[in-house]
Amino acid sequence: MLLWHLILLAVIQGVTEFLPISSSGHLVLLPALTDLPDQGRFLDVAVHVGSLGAVVAYFRADVAAAWRGTVGLLRGGRGPEERLALGLVVATVPVVLAGAALTVTGAADALRSVALIGWTTLLFGLLLGVVDRWGPQVRTAGDWTMRHAFVFGLWQAVALIPGTSRSGIVITGARALGYARHDAARLSMLMSIPTIVASGLALGAGLDGVVDAAVMRDAAVAAAFSFVAALVALTLMMRLLRSVSFLPYVGYRIGLGLVLLVWAYA
Repeated sequence: MLLWHLILLAVIQGVTEFLPISSSGHLVLLPALTDLPDQGRFLDVAVHVGSLGAVVAYFRADVAAAWRGTVGLLRGGRGPEERLALGLVVATVPVVLAGAALTVTGAADALRSVALIGWTTLLFGLLLGVVDRWGPQVRTAGDWTMRHAFVFGLWQAVALIPGTSRSGIVITGARALGYARHDAARLSMLMSIPTIVASGLALGAGLDGVVDAAVMRDAAVAAAFSFVAALVALTLMMRLLRSVSFLPYVGYRIGLGLVLLVWAYA
C-alpha cells in the first residue's frame, strides 16, 4: 500500500478514535466514498493498536494502577486499584461476547455500509447531545461501581456497529449516569485498552499464516503514525473538556450523518 494511503488511514484513526465521532465508521467510509481500495480489517486493527499506545502513554498513571490492581486481585486485594482493574474486566466482557457472536455469524462485514453508518452517526450523535445537555455532573471516576462498569460494557458492545463510536457511546452512558464530562471520557479511554487488545488477539488468531511481510510492514507504519495522531488528539480533547461540552462533536456527527444518508439513498 502507498505510504500516503497508510498515513491517511493513521491520521483518520488517530484523530477520531478518542473523539466521540466513530473511528471505525470513518475507516469504513474511506474506501466506500473514494476510489481507494478497502484497507481490510487487519490494517483497521493495526491503526487501532497505534491509538492504543497513545492512550497507554497518556493515562500511564491509571494504567500502572490498573496493572497493580490486577496483581492485587490475584492476591485477594480489595482496594481502589483492585476495583479499577476489576471494573475494566467487567466492562470488557460484553463487547468480547458480542464481538465473538458477530464473527461467528459473519455479520461483522455485513455492517460495513454507508447507509448504516449514516444512521448510527446521526442518531447516536443526537443521543449524546441530549444526554450531555441535560445530564447531571455529580459523579467522578472514583464513584465507578461494578454495576456501572457492566452498564458501560453493554454500551460499548453497541459500538461494534460502525458509526456508533466506542468512546461516544460509553461517554453517553456515563453522562446519563451523572458522570462529569472529563471523568466520563477518562473511563471511556481506559476501557478502550482491554477492548483493543482483545480485538487484536482475535484478529491475529484468525489470520494465522495469511499475513505476509509486506502487510506487516504496512501495519507497522500505519500504527506508528496512528500513535502520534492519537496522542495529539487525545491531549487536546482532554484539555478542552475542562471548559467545553460535547456540542461541537454532536454538530459534526449530525452534519456527517445527514450527508451520508443523502449519499446512500440518492
